[in-house]
Amino acid sequence: MHIKLIQKILGLLLMLFSIALLPPIIIAYLYHDGGLNAFLAVTFTLFALGLLLWYPVHNYQQELKVRDGFFIVVMFWSVLGFMGAVPFVLDPAITLSATNAIFESFSGLTTTGATVLMGLDHLPHSFLWYRQQLQWMGGLGIIVLAVAILPMLGIGGMQLYKAEAPGPVKDAKLAPRISETAKALWYIYLGLTVACALAYKWGGMSWFDAWAHSLSTIAIGGFSTHDASIGYFNSPTIDTIAIIFMFLAGINFALHFSAWRHLSLSPYRLDPEARAYAAILIIATLITSSYLYLHHIYPDWHDALRYGAFQTVSIATTTGFATADFAHWPAFVPVFLIMLSFIGASAGSTGGGMKVIRVLLIVKQGTREVQQLLHPNALLTVRLNGKAVPPKIINAVWGFFSLYIIVLVSLTLILMAFGLDQVTAFSAVAAMLNNLGPGLGKVAANFQSLSDPVKWILTFTMLLGRLEIFTLLVLFTPAFWRR
Repeated sequence: MHIKLIQKILGLLLMLFSIALLPPIIIAYLYHDGGLNAFLAVTFTLFALGLLLWYPVHNYQQELKVRDGFFIVVMFWSVLGFMGAVPFVLDPAITLSATNAIFESFSGLTTTGATVLMGLDHLPHSFLWYRQQLQWMGGLGIIVLAVAILPMLGIGGMQLYKAEAPGPVKDAKLAPRISETAKALWYIYLGLTVACALAYKWGGMSWFDAWAHSLSTIAIGGFSTHDASIGYFNSPTIDTIAIIFMFLAGINFALHFSAWRHLSLSPYRLDPEARAYAAILIIATLITSSYLYLHHIYPDWHDALRYGAFQTVSIATTTGFATADFAHWPAFVPVFLIMLSFIGASAGSTGGGMKVIRVLLIVKQGTREVQQLLHPNALLTVRLNGKAVPPKIINAVWGFFSLYIIVLVSLTLILMAFGLDQVTAFSAVAAMLNNLGPGLGKVAANFQSLSDPVKWILTFTMLLGRLEIFTLLVLFTPAFWRR
């Protein structure tokens, strides 16, 4: 690996992140809420650290390799996760331990949405905004933003983009140059955020709540400025707005770009993943709402549909917002919704889970194997949108799926060894690995009651889920460190 190049890029990215802390500083100044000193300290510390790393090697030029990209992505997310925890420790209004602060920071940056905080309604505005902003920056990946800037500094960014966005469609480009691709993604991301904020304001939120919730909605993060989450507003209009934008944020952003460029809905209609994604949400919504209605949880069908649809879309897209305490619904429903989070949103979106495209390919491969048993001499291929899927893609998907299950089972057993019951352990790992947020059992409301060792394990699991396992685990293989 090129140590000097890695040092140079990490320095640049840390300085970039320090500049991104200006909004909380401005809000702390406007609201006089006591958070100003903490954010100023973190901003200057991050910028100074970045400058210290960057300046000694700022003239170093070398081509960035794939191995360097993986290492930079993991290190950057780790450093930001730890540095992002500092404001939670410094301000007396938050009073979080180091472990809790790091958990909260990683939860925001990885868009998981799990929290150890209570009494959100009474916290300073600057810290509430900061939590939301962490999710927004982590949603599409601050690395992708950096990819659009680094070429201007003489540094190629393709390896960073590949490391940040692993998966079966990771090499798809929206534009000929990777910097243009990153810019296109961020224009769409920003546009959806603005549209969501305006819609929330129109629906009855204050300007602060509208902007804050738009950040976590488009990031599919789930953080809120209120303990009751979206349920605080008790508004069918706001519920509907949230459903629409959670659904949009869960679609591959490349499709949004294509639809905007061609001013056509055809990219959504013709894409097999988008069709499967919409079908899964519609069918799951009908199942959940019907179950709630038939079991008299909500005697009125409109209420059953309202709450059933919201929680289905929120959990299935791995957002994690809540309008009801779904953990206390009949056992089938919360377990059903947690299982949906394993499918997650589309590849190329801000959602978590295994991604719809992978699940779709697994189903098609399973169907092919059944057909092969009936016709052993036939040459059958897995086809997607009329095109044969290369065997290496199928193998990669199966490898990812296998590793996903191994990690899930292993971490669940480890948490049970620390004394958690089966429901809490399984749902906590599922919520972290899928970047979902809420779980069941003891973690249905928040994660404050868990022991520090368990929180460290879950923090590592969040990072595994955000970087889709391979990007992080590859660093633990001997082959990665061989010359």
